Amino acid sequence: MASAAVIGCSWCLDFGYYVAHEDGLDLDKVREVPRWHESDVFSPLEREVMGYAEAMTATPPTVTDEMSASLRRQLGTPALVELTMIIAVENERSRVNSAAGLASQGYSDVCELPLASTGTDVGR
Repeated sequence: MASAAVIGCSWCLDFGYYVAHEDGLDLDKVREVPRWHESDVFSPLEREVMGYAEAMTATPPTVTDEMSASLRRQLGTPALVELTMIIAVENERSRVNSAAGLASQGYSDVCELPLASTGTDVGR
């Protein structure tokens, strides 16, 4: 969701809220993902993961060796590979949806989460 927020894909954020609701995740945290820099609900590791997601999403990517090494120490190599892959998948999905003009469909209404504005979702 951090990648979707950077890209500005309201459809991906909306659907992400719904999936989080269905999977029983902490909805107070989910609500804050687009504003994670300012929010105080995330652990240091969660912040690192979202920072890594944003760094992967930047054009060009801004991932550093230090970021990867820190996450590898905390998560292990298999989990870092999985995290990297899912961020790449979300980048692809968010960019395609954004380019196609897909916008929020109201999935988050089911879980009563307002779709957060990222400041990049102008026109959506």
